Order: sequence, then structure tokens, then C-alpha cells
Amino acid sequence: MKVLNDLLGYNDLKIYQDTNWFRFSLDSVLLPNFVTLSKKTRNILDLGTGNAPIPMILSTMTEANIYGIEIQKDVFELAVESIKYNKLDKKIKIINDDMKNLDKYFDPNSFDVIISNPPYFKLEEKSKKNEDIHKIIARHEETIKVEDIIRIARKYLDNNGIFAMVHRTDRLIEIISLLKSNNLEPKRIQFIYPKENSKSNMFLIECRKNGNSGLKVERPLYIHNEDGSYLDEINELFRR
Repeated sequence: MKVLNDLLGYNDLKIYQDTNWFRFSLDSVLLPNFVTLSKKTRNILDLGTGNAPIPMILSTMTEANIYGIEIQKDVFELAVESIKYNKLDKKIKIINDDMKNLDKYFDPNSFDVIISNPPYFKLEEKSKKNEDIHKIIARHEETIKVEDIIRIARKYLDNNGIFAMVHRTDRLIEIISLLKSNNLEPKRIQFIYPKENSKSNMFLIECRKNGNSGLKVERPLYIHNEDGSYLDEINELFRR
């Protein structure tokens, strides 16, 4: 069922979602708040944008042109409807296509910033997949693998451009290896913890295309208090 929800506290933005599908999560809030933007940022691309929470949050932070690409037509239609509802259609453009087909729309080196909240789980026979195709595509590497996303980011980033993503900590070594082999040099990383005394389950990473070596590890980011409520820092992100 399609519903219209608040996009947290972001300038009274609203977002259309379907309660039967995979809805945007905390990751889609943390990532745009992590990536480095500047006054020189002109063009931003979100790979696998879903119903476009990341572009809409980014629209509150920058005057850059923001693009998203989403392979699922019905999810794309929700994104377009949300963008029109919030009168952001002059600032945000969403494409309904496989991101492997980006050469139909953009030249290489077209973006200052590329961002992605990709599917986290490798597609294996033993994978515990939900029967709903929207959830399968959102969670598992059904239509795109992380190495494809990284390769696409390298191709369409301008020299010294920024690529930022969020992923699971148990795939950190694999992802850093893929980034470096594609000339995307990790510059910042932040580990995310469900609670203060828990192990990290997610991380945010920011890279520079053809950047110099040198990695900054940001302070840990804790999500929940012991009672399960959000920490004040996370609530503050929701209120922005």
C-alpha cells in the first residue's frame, strides 16, 4: 500500500513509500550526512537511489544538480512522485534504468560526487531471501554487485572527485581492495555500532579518485542507547 510519510525532519519533506516493499532505512540518512560537499560541488549522482531519500536529503545541503538512477520502475515512480510533491523536480532528476547503462545519459568524468547505499549481501544459493522482488533487489546483489558499482563510480567521477558509500563491516577488506584497484583512494572511514558496547556492523567510507594515500578514521558512531532508543546525535540527524 502506498503511503506518504515525513522524510524525518528534513525541511518538512515528504516521501512516498509502499508498506509492502523495502523502505528507506537509517543508512540513507547517515550517508548524505557523512559525504563531503563543498561550494564547488556541481553534479551529484546516487547509484541505486530507490525512492530517492538520499537525493532529497542532499537537496537540503547543497545547490548542486542531483541525479539518481533506479532499475525498478515502480520504485522509480515513487521517487518521481515524491520529488514532484516536494517541488524538487528542477533540482533532482531520476532515471529509470540499469546503472550499467549510464553511458546513455552521461559522459565519463561527469560528477563531482557519487554516492551509493548498495545491496549488502552476496547472492548465494544459501542466501535467506525474501520472496518479494523489491526486497531481494534492495538487500542482495541480484542486479548489481559491489564491484560493478565501484567500477561505475570510477568511470563517471571527475578527477579528484568523491565517492562515498555505506556497507557492512564484514565486507570491509574486500571493498577497500576493490576501491584501491579502481583508483578510488580511501580518505575517510567511520565505523557504525548498534550500541556502545557492541561490535561494528556497518561502516561509511569516502574516497578520492586518483587521490593520494592517507586515511582518516573518524570517531565511532553509536546508534542506540541500551534501552533501544536513538542517541541524541542520531535524533539530531533526523531533525535537520
